[in-house]
Amino acid sequence: MTLHAVESPHATESTTGPAVRLRRLVASRRARVVARTIVGVAVLVAIVARVGAGPFLHGLLSLDASAVAASLALFAVATAAAAWRWTLIARRLGASLRWSTAVAMYYRSQLVNTVLPGGVIGDVQRAVDHGHASSRAGGAGVGAAARAVAIERILGQSVQVVLSVAVLAVVGGEYEGVLLPTAGIALVAVAVACVAVALGSRRVRGLLRREVGELRAGLGSLRVGVQAVVASVVVFGCHLAIFAIAAIAVGASVPPGRLLALAMVVLLAASLPVNVGGWGPREGVAGWAFAVAGLGMATGVSAAALYGILAFVAVLPGAIVALPSSVVRRRLRS
Repeated sequence: MTLHAVESPHATESTTGPAVRLRRLVASRRARVVARTIVGVAVLVAIVARVGAGPFLHGLLSLDASAVAASLALFAVATAAAAWRWTLIARRLGASLRWSTAVAMYYRSQLVNTVLPGGVIGDVQRAVDHGHASSRAGGAGVGAAARAVAIERILGQSVQVVLSVAVLAVVGGEYEGVLLPTAGIALVAVAVACVAVALGSRRVRGLLRREVGELRAGLGSLRVGVQAVVASVVVFGCHLAIFAIAAIAVGASVPPGRLLALAMVVLLAASLPVNVGGWGPREGVAGWAFAVAGLGMATGVSAAALYGILAFVAVLPGAIVALPSSVVRRRLRS
């Protein structure tokens, strides 16, 4: 006698029900990219509705050769420092990388991050390319290369946040009431979430222990750690200088200390992963920050818009690397 399993009507529901579909949607990388893009577009629409297109046009018309030249030079220094940071960490993880190669790959990844939504596709590409090259040379593979990229990006963001909080606590009194509590709440929320997840899953605890071990391996040397932090400070300083150039070019007359605070606030917003090629929260927060400082919302939006244009122009040398490499990959596949 053959027994036929009778499917429970709840079985199909458990695998294809609304809750499961929602979890799959949240876990989808494409869905996250679309959500971030929608938020960025919504912020831009809200800004235009509030101040009009005039400040964006003013930022564009404030572009001149001297600002472009200075931004190209500063961005080159920032890219060189970021590539140095990357090579230091990659070598510690067994994925050796020449600095000149790292500079070219970093330029390309920044270009891709700028023109494509999500802001991380370029980093994924350089991690994969570096991992394959390292593997062919007998070194560590894609896993170590990906961890090196993740560690150097996290370190850069961490240095930016720490410096911003420290400086704003001294010269950014008008922003302390909003930004410092927000930063504190965000850090506590992340810490609580990590602890809750770790306590609830043995597998997650093992994963966290492994990642902490990789982090220790990548930055375990005091010499490497100090060098990587110095490189991160240089990168952040160059971007602050580019924003200062943009603010001065649109006609903002600001004392150096206040300009430093404004730049740090705007660059913190620019690091949020909800934008369209970098546009969105950066302009919104710039308008708010300049208004709080008594300089007018329109001036802040103009400065942020010009900064975005200067950053895009400064990253264009990445096309020199991106285009030939794409041709080579097509030839290898054919």
